Amino acid sequence: MNDNVNHPSHYTAGKVECIHAIEAATSGLVGFEGYATGNTIKYLWRWKKKNGVEDLRKAQWYLNRLIETLEAKP
Repeated sequence: MNDNVNHPSHYTAGKVECIHAIEAATSGLVGFEGYATGNTIKYLWRWKKKNGVEDLRKAQWYLNRLIETLEAKP
């Protein structure tokens, strides 16, 4: 049975769910750094199964924004 609320197929790759990968990847990050990193991962994770190039562009947008934010820090 497909569970689009708790376990959507576009967020599962093999035995790994995107939410668990994001939790691990953003551990220790705070604020916008964690948010942008998580969203970048989310869109990269699902691009092939959901919105194609649109999701890749969204991932790129979040990644670019994160880079800009980090480069602007003193």
